[in-house]
Amino acid sequence: MMAVLAGKLEARREDCAPVAGKSTLNRLERSVLQPTRYHKISHNPVAIRKLFVDLFLEAHKRAPRQITIDLDATDDPLHGEQEGRFFHGYYDCYCYLPLYVFCGRHLLAAKLRPANTDGAAGSVEELARIVAQIRRQWPKVRILVRGDSGFARDELMAWCEANSVDYVLGVAQNPRLIAKIESELRRAEAKSRRSGQPERCFKDFRWTTNTKSWSRPRRVVAKAEWTNGEANPRFIVTSLKRRECQGRKLYEKIYCARGDMENRIKECQADRFADRTSTETMKGNQLRLWFASMAYVLMCALRRIALSDTEFADVTCGTIRLKLLKVGAIVTKSVRRIKIAMASGCPTAQLWGLAAERLAAANARGSPG
Repeated sequence: MMAVLAGKLEARREDCAPVAGKSTLNRLERSVLQPTRYHKISHNPVAIRKLFVDLFLEAHKRAPRQITIDLDATDDPLHGEQEGRFFHGYYDCYCYLPLYVFCGRHLLAAKLRPANTDGAAGSVEELARIVAQIRRQWPKVRILVRGDSGFARDELMAWCEANSVDYVLGVAQNPRLIAKIESELRRAEAKSRRSGQPERCFKDFRWTTNTKSWSRPRRVVAKAEWTNGEANPRFIVTSLKRRECQGRKLYEKIYCARGDMENRIKECQADRFADRTSTETMKGNQLRLWFASMAYVLMCALRRIALSDTEFADVTCGTIRLKLLKVGAIVTKSVRRIKIAMASGCPTAQLWGLAAERLAAANARGSPG
């Protein structure tokens, strides 16, 4: 966002590209992938997908020992007759079903899909592309993949096992699984009645599906919980060995931490307007999703580089936009400089100046920080 502002203010500089207007962006949405006589502008989807991972890699000064990649699908409600529009029974609306891939706060992929598809559709292809790109630069990094029960598909687990990628995935409960933990549920119920508080027990076992949809038995960890007078069982499947991580820690510390990804998706859709997919074609709406996703990436870079160690270090993109960017100021431009004068009562004026100085320093170093 700050780079866009700089480009707008200093468009006459040789190292600043001109900023596209609404009409140009509209033509880009409706263009074909290869420029022609009548469609002179286009975009490169392969390069765009690669860029998200490149920016993630550049954000690290050194290769981490381990990273966790989160997968999730969400609804993108539609109110028109867009291409790929279908009704989704779970979300009870006509929508798209985009696939998001995150590593912490870093967005690695945003893939637009029609709603008449499986929640895990395309996840193996996206994961294979992302992991290959990461390992070209970080060959020794250990990778853990997390996802809810919608991603507990044999194709995904088998790919992870064949490519030395660990996984922790939710498993949908069924009568066979619940029967496996009957004694643990009774024990949790007895403890809950004595304490008056929710209680939980864990069980670790090997399991495979009755329909042979899994190609092999795998480690499953069950949470047998009794809360509010009723059972609340949950199950996860993992490639991690018991000696590496016991069941309770695996569920409570590792798997449940994936819930933070919901906040990242909320930032993309609510704060960066990724749900404005109202153009006619899937291709055009995918491009809109990428625009919103790149805005999120830029906001994360601003937070990481310019706002670290400040009160804005961990705020949402919406808070940054509202309190730091959407402020009134007088801009005067001379031959030597651009002066931005804020009101003396602006509560974030000092922070705005600090952020600008840090961005300028990072630009001078030529490093994303």
